[in-house]
Amino acid sequence: MSASSCDGYQNEGVMIAAASDAIWDNKAACGRSYKVTCTGATNKGVPHPCTGQSVVVRIVDYCPPGCRGTIDLSQEAFSIIANPDAGKSTLNLIRFEMFMKMQEIWSAGR
Repeated sequence: MSASSCDGYQNEGVMIAAASDAIWDNKAACGRSYKVTCTGATNKGVPHPCTGQSVVVRIVDYCPPGCRGTIDLSQEAFSIIANPDAGKSTLNLIRFEMFMKMQEIWSAGR
């Protein structure tokens, strides 16, 4: 086990992710949760990588410059939403706290 940029050597479970500079916000991203859904392929090897499922992951680490995406999911989280053979997929991220608020507003409007 290696130390994470957020919590050192604490066991964070498997539904975790590393944040790139796009959402890192000088370490403010630590502990934030995101609902993540696969939206498509980025390569021709696996044209339909998405499973149709979503996962909620917590940011526990920093994905250093050169990280080729906004978020780097754990293998366990990625395999729920996409075919691991896809390697990289386009994702939709919604900050979980915002998602829950939208659900409350939608439910109240019914």
